[in-house]
Amino acid sequence: MKKLFVVLLSLFLSFSFLFAGGAKEEAVKEKVKLGDEPVTITFWHSSSDEAGVLMDKFIKTFNETNPYKITVKGIYQGQYSDATTLMKTIISAENYKELPDVMQMDATGKVDYSSSGRAFTASDAFSAYEDISSEYIPVALSNWDYQGETLGLPFALSTTITFYNADMLKKAGWDNAPDTFKDIVELKKDMEKAGIEAASYGTVPNTPLLANWLGQMGSYVVNNKNGSESMATELDCIENGKLEEFLTEWKNLYAEGGVENRSLSTNQFVAGEVAVFTSSSSNVSSVLEKVGDRFTVGTSPFLRVNEEVEYGATVSGSCLVMFDSKDELRKKASWEFIKYLTGKEVQAEFAISTGYIPSNLEALESEEYKNKLEENPQFRVAPEQLLSTPKDMKSVTVGPSADFYYAIMNGVSDMLKNDTDVAKATESISSSLQSLLDQYKRNNI
Repeated sequence: MKKLFVVLLSLFLSFSFLFAGGAKEEAVKEKVKLGDEPVTITFWHSSSDEAGVLMDKFIKTFNETNPYKITVKGIYQGQYSDATTLMKTIISAENYKELPDVMQMDATGKVDYSSSGRAFTASDAFSAYEDISSEYIPVALSNWDYQGETLGLPFALSTTITFYNADMLKKAGWDNAPDTFKDIVELKKDMEKAGIEAASYGTVPNTPLLANWLGQMGSYVVNNKNGSESMATELDCIENGKLEEFLTEWKNLYAEGGVENRSLSTNQFVAGEVAVFTSSSSNVSSVLEKVGDRFTVGTSPFLRVNEEVEYGATVSGSCLVMFDSKDELRKKASWEFIKYLTGKEVQAEFAISTGYIPSNLEALESEEYKNKLEENPQFRVAPEQLLSTPKDMKSVTVGPSADFYYAIMNGVSDMLKNDTDVAKATESISSSLQSLLDQYKRNNI
């Protein structure tokens, strides 16, 4: 009888603890309900100039109008690479409390964010709160996929397009934009005949540009779909011969006077020193503003290597990611803020004002945005190109992103300056890039 009493008492206590635990869990849920108490979250962003003015406006509007007593403290952290470096420093020192709740991040931060141990990804939020993935342009959302997860929601969406001085081209006898490298060579010849001393084109290939041109040729720069599926460990463009094929085309373009071995971009374009330059579609507004009435600015799809390759350029820009603060209220507040910044109204206004492409499908189809495209045809090229770019074209995600970027630039530039044989240049560039991948793998696995 005594033994039976002990058993019954044990069962009673067990049920009591379970009930208390459930009640405690229920109390925690009630405690983290948004709107019951004020909550402040920190937001790191890299939006400057016109985009920075708009970001300040969006933050202010959200703080004044959200019904959940959320206050966002926005902090400008410089360029994306600056913010990524600071994030890496904090993570390395394990000073996790110094991480923001939300961060605007570009491709340079993908790997470090994913491996930080403090990532609260968009996939996590889809599971914990609500799956809103269908609200975004699929290729824009998938750009932030890494190792089977969607890291963040697309905010500033762009792609690389071609800008040209329509008046200069007209003087050279051209009424359309150059489409291929061969066209650039022909344009240069016609400019010289017309007495135009400006450069036809000037740039030094880097990681994004190489991803675009190799992507047109059906190749990735690195394996695992340019590092979008898992850590990139080797080059994808060597055995298939595409890097050597591209370098051959590039060297011929240089030898025939079509391209100068230096980066000629907005400032030189505005000054009339270069007829054509390729840049992010996010620069449309600033280019138009800087040029003013000096000449007519035209935009066209990103330059193709030759007539045999696909049109298109990879998706670029930034996304919004969250960190796991271990504070449920702050995480929920962060999710509300991210939804606001990637929603219809903000995305439409941001795109109209800057030249970025709305990542939100409703914003893309909004009357305000469509009217903007109708009134300003220079803005129309980017969304049209984005929708026609092959979905398998991916931007490059590698751990040693900065070193990788400059290794490509230096390798291609040295090939032209030293008139290096293409096969040797291919070997040298691939050796440098592979060494960077190997070193990163050794240090991080």
